[in-house]
Amino acid sequence: MTVPTLDGITAQTITTDRITTRVLFSGPEDGTPVLFLHGNLSSATWWEGTMLALPDGYRGIAPDQRGYGDADLSAKVDATRGLADFMDDAIALMDHLGHDRFHVVGSSLGGLVVWWLMARHSDRLLTVTQADPGSPYGFGGTKDAAGTPTTEDFAGSGGGLVNPALVAQIEAGDMTADTMFSPRSALRALVWKPPLIPEREDAYVASLLQVHIGDDAYPGDKVASANWPFVAPGDHGPNNALSPKYAIDVAEIIGADQKPPVLWVRGADDLAVSNSAASDPGTWGPMGLVPGYPGAETYPPQPMLDQTRAVLDEYVAAGGSYEEVVIDDCGHVPYIEKPDEFNRVFHARIA
Repeated sequence: MTVPTLDGITAQTITTDRITTRVLFSGPEDGTPVLFLHGNLSSATWWEGTMLALPDGYRGIAPDQRGYGDADLSAKVDATRGLADFMDDAIALMDHLGHDRFHVVGSSLGGLVVWWLMARHSDRLLTVTQADPGSPYGFGGTKDAAGTPTTEDFAGSGGGLVNPALVAQIEAGDMTADTMFSPRSALRALVWKPPLIPEREDAYVASLLQVHIGDDAYPGDKVASANWPFVAPGDHGPNNALSPKYAIDVAEIIGADQKPPVLWVRGADDLAVSNSAASDPGTWGPMGLVPGYPGAETYPPQPMLDQTRAVLDEYVAAGGSYEEVVIDDCGHVPYIEKPDEFNRVFHARIA
């Protein structure tokens, strides 16, 4: 089921030399291009309001990334390449559209794709805006600001972390909030800060339900581990691609020849990306949800914010620049929860 778009948003099916997918557009065709990359369990739909709010003269471009929305079901994510499949898709799209240079905006998983773009294609980027991005070191399995692995096999990261009950509710197409494991309940608990319920919540839930399901998609495969929490990343799907096992070397970000200015915007109350993220094994380990927790010294929560700040501080030391903006009373998606505050700093950055 394709999610209907807002007035002013145009949807096209575009085939590049990498993938066929739905791409949303706003603004004049000859406008300055702004590429929007969505997060996990979402699609380009989540960016529509932000695209429509762009100042005059900008062209908003938001693809359904592979594994999500109306992207070709046969286009799989090779997790052993990290986020490179997503990065290559983005560059192929902008090449196809004839945009040599562009602004880029990423959120959550999309933010990790942006780290890869900064490392490998910095010459293409006019500016970078990161909205609650994942850590440059990936998600799970690291224990300090330098991204040191908790174990040699990165146990506690990858597809094995996904709750099977959530996957079952996605497969059932559950649009309700009747159980704590329904997609709508998950969004209300972990994404936007309660008691907020976004005006387009139905569209966001419908978008979530479009995630491609399977061992080669979401949640992906997994490998048993002798290390707590006894599961390590597999080789397929976006959740495994997020594992620090396959993360880009942050030295490539810091050492890129060109360094576009970075705006890092985050919600003060984000539960998905923080120094004690709700779905991090280091956060829920002390609760006894998985027996055998080895203790905070061995497996602390991943300090995601500290990691991002440390990399960006090194980026500055190497000649780049960044601004960190924290939006109060806001969760994981400030562009949806606090659009006026987000757009004020975002528009200033791209101007």
